Formats: sequence, structure tokens, C-alpha cells
Amino acid sequence: MAQIKLGYSTHPIALQTDKLNRHGIIAGATGTGKTITLKVLAEQLSQAGIPVFLSDIKGDIMSIVDANSGEGLEDRLKATHYDDYEPQGFPVHLWDVSGESGIPLRMTVSEMGPVLLARLLGLNETQAGILNIVFSVADEQGLLLIDLMDLRAMLNYVGEHAKELSGHYGNISKASIGVILRSILVLENQGGQQFFGEPAIELDDLFSTDEQGRGYIHILNAIKLYNQPILYSTVLLALLSELFEQLPEVGDLDKPKMVFFFDEAHSLFKDTPKALVDKIEQVVRLIRSKGIGVFFVTQNPTDLPDSVSSQLGHRIQHGLRAYTPKEIRTIQSVAETFRQDDSMDLPRVIQDLQVGEAVVSVLDSDGVPTSVEKAIIYPPMSKIGTIEPSRLLQVINQSDFMEKYGEMINRESAHEVLQALVKEQEEALIQAGQSAEVSEVPLDTPQKDSIFDTLKEAVTQSAQPKRKRNSDSPMDRFTKNMMSAVGREMGRAITRGITGMFNHK
Repeated sequence: MAQIKLGYSTHPIALQTDKLNRHGIIAGATGTGKTITLKVLAEQLSQAGIPVFLSDIKGDIMSIVDANSGEGLEDRLKATHYDDYEPQGFPVHLWDVSGESGIPLRMTVSEMGPVLLARLLGLNETQAGILNIVFSVADEQGLLLIDLMDLRAMLNYVGEHAKELSGHYGNISKASIGVILRSILVLENQGGQQFFGEPAIELDDLFSTDEQGRGYIHILNAIKLYNQPILYSTVLLALLSELFEQLPEVGDLDKPKMVFFFDEAHSLFKDTPKALVDKIEQVVRLIRSKGIGVFFVTQNPTDLPDSVSSQLGHRIQHGLRAYTPKEIRTIQSVAETFRQDDSMDLPRVIQDLQVGEAVVSVLDSDGVPTSVEKAIIYPPMSKIGTIEPSRLLQVINQSDFMEKYGEMINRESAHEVLQALVKEQEEALIQAGQSAEVSEVPLDTPQKDSIFDTLKEAVTQSAQPKRKRNSDSPMDRFTKNMMSAVGREMGRAITRGITGMFNHK
């Protein structure tokens, strides 16, 4: 069975590839070596043909594309008995939510779903319920929710027809809809407008290997994104959830399809509703059967809920410092998560760890956690530190995915369908108002059962070739009935009320 080399204790420390789907954690205070550990694991995984997805919030992981100079490593190589060390760069795809410093990373509103979107928008339970209604109406009527314009159009539509929809879904507060619309505006100002759209990332592209069989290391450039920690964590969670939803069950493999590193994982659980924490726990527990391994990277392992922490088989703990009674208790709690014997004062060892050292427990060939050991982490084969912007630009432009994802496309979706419907109603209402001056339309003219009929018709027509409409079409009869007892001025007033919701872009 292939192994992922990590470091050296009294013997080499390695992770079994067939146990990587049991997940893990890399923890430690700032400056203790978490980033180096992450790079070493990513390099080893790539060499084993396993793709990796991780984020870079400081700009010091993207340098994995270039080889280490090897200078000043003699002592570390000797201490770790690293005899086959070979400096080299690794295959990288660099992604960016904004599309400014990487391949544009996009998802559709539908792919994110109402639960994660509610968290992203900071909605309360009532507002989240209305968001679920919007998704339900769109789904039932076959309306695509691709970007934030689609979501805004659907919210306006539901608000305008709140009275009728309430009979199907319960009370719909226009005030709550207003709050959601304002939250969307805030999200757009934070860069969310670039994230939602098409072409959305295709999961198969994450499982790519280069011509040498090395797994690609997919890096999310999160230097700017991390300034909005909720957006940052939600983007990563949405991607992980999409993997969970779309991938088939494969059971335990000799090696995982991909390993996903969730850096600064504490941001995922800060002020997170219990319902979402439960969803995260479900994803972490069940995604192992989809062939995906997940590693959480955080400063303090106690930042993770117990329900999630209990799912993590591999534990790599860098140094923690304790200056207060609370911090001492924290270190004691961390020590209790390891399998240990009486020969090691683990809380003291954790406090005394030097940069590049860690206490480690991994799963053995039987899936049992090994006893905790103090280890020196191997040096990375790639460059340590940052690289020049010109080099990053070269990496981005050389990616095969730039042609595929570089330009945003805008196909017909909910916003366009509803906008076309409103324009048709506008024309019909004006025509009906004019006709009302000459003759009165009988009040017993057959009417549509509900707004769903009108909307279904609009969706159907949007998928058909454009043609001139007959004056006696169902839509004309519907609009004429609406105006049967009113004159031209009332028709124009109603028209302005309907069209006003789409004037804001």
C-alpha cells in the first residue's frame, strides 16, 4: 500500500493512502509550521497521483509550483533521514473567486442551495424560510437560478404574488423579502456577483493529473477573499457539499479521489446555526464513502465541534502556548484527543514543540490510531515563501482551464424569463386599456387558475422559437380579463407597478 511521508520520529511517519478518507486535522499556533506541513502533504499526495484542493490565504502556498533551492536544509534533511530528497515544483491550477488572480471559480445559485446561501446572507430563521420558498417556486416552475440577478428577480416575483403564494407555502412577509434583497446587495459588494454564474466549475476537472501521473494541486487564491471570512468559508463548504451531493458511492479505495484541505477551519463554525453544523457533520461523516478525504487546518483544535472532531482519524498537532489557566486547560483537552501512554507528558510536550515539530497520531493498516509520537516534519520539495506576481500570471495563463472558465456567459434563466413575461403583460395591459374605451370585455371570460399557469406558459414559451403571437392567445385572454372593468389610466398604473420590480439591475 502506498504511503504519504510526513516526518521522522524514531522511524519514518507516514499516512496510509487507503486511510486518507478517514480525514484529519492539522493544528497549531501561528508560526509553528502548519503551512509547511500542509505543503509537504500536498506534495506527497500529488506524487502519489492524488489531486488536492486547498486555499492560500497568505500567498505562501502558491510557491509550490517552483522547486526549493535546497539551501540551508542540510540539518533538517539529516535530522529527518530524508535520503531521497529531490527539489521540484508541482502541477498547479490557481483559482480565484473574483477571477482577478486566478481561473474564475464559479457556482450557480441553485448549486449552493438555500441552506448555505442563507448563512452567506446572514438570514434569520424566518428569512431563511422565505428563501426556501423562492427555491421551491423556481424548481416547480423550471426556472433556472444561476446568478444573483435570477435570485433577485424570483424574490421580487414572490413578493408581488405573496398573497396567492401564501396559500401554498404559508405567510410571506414583504419586509423579510426586503431584508434578503438588501443582503444580496451587500454580498455583491463583497465580490459575490463574480462567484455566482456560469460556466460553473465541473467537478471532474478537480480530479485531473498531469502527463507524469501527478495529481494537480488546485489552489484557491484567498488572499483577498479571506477578508470576508463568511464568504470564504461558505465557498469552500459549498464546493465540499457539491462533491458530496454529486459523487457516487465508491466505498474504501486504495487511494482517495481527492484530498480537500479546509484552512482556517474555525471560520466555518463561528456563529454557525446548529442546522448547518449538523449538515457539516453529515458531509464529513459520509463523504468518505465518496472517495474524498478532508483535512481541517486551524490554530486550536477545540474550535471544531466534538461531532466533527470525532470523525478525524489523523492528528497533527504543532505547538500551542499556554499563559493562562484557560489556555492550560485547552492544551490538556487537546492532549486527551490522542492515544497516549504514561511515558510522555503530552501537555508539556505540546507547549515545548519547536517550529517544524509536531506530535502525530495516524491510522495504521488496521484503521487504529497509533500512539502519539513527537516528530520532525520533512522539508518541502517546493519553494518556501512567496513567488513573484509575474510567475503567478504565467501559471494562470498556462492553465488549460482558462479557455473554459475565463469568460462568463449569461444564458436564459429566471431573470430573463420573468422579464419577458412582464414585457408581454405590459403590452397586453396597455392594449386592454385602450380596448376598454371602445367596448367592455365580458366578465365571465375564462380566466387562468393561478399565477402558476401564467408562469408555466412563460417558461414553456421561453424554450420555443420566437414567433408573432395571435391576439387571441391564452396570455391575451388572461390580461384582458385583468383589465375588463378598468380604463386606460388604470391599466397604465398597473403596468407601472408590475414593471417597476425589474428596473433595478
